[in-house]
Amino acid sequence: MAGAATAQPAQAAEPQAVKAQAKTASADFPVGTLFDGSVGMYVDDEYSAGLQIKFSVRTDECPARCDISPQEIAEALNELAARKGWPTITFYGTPAPARLN
Repeated sequence: MAGAATAQPAQAAEPQAVKAQAKTASADFPVGTLFDGSVGMYVDDEYSAGLQIKFSVRTDECPARCDISPQEIAEALNELAARKGWPTITFYGTPAPARLN
């Protein structure tokens, strides 16, 4: 019984964290919004490197199953960057800066 009682607070906290994350990434961006993200890192402790990526997504008259969301693009770009050793990039939509991921 003690184990079940202990697990309940952790389970209760999880939905709140998920809700907070959803609020962060749930901004409504108009079609064609420009997204921008940048990140830096030290390479071999000798010099610093920087990476900046900008993108926008526009689909015209396509069925929902074919739509590609900005969030999907951001995830794909982060997967590519991670394979090359870069940290996770946070993208923001402009002109009104709002966090995408």
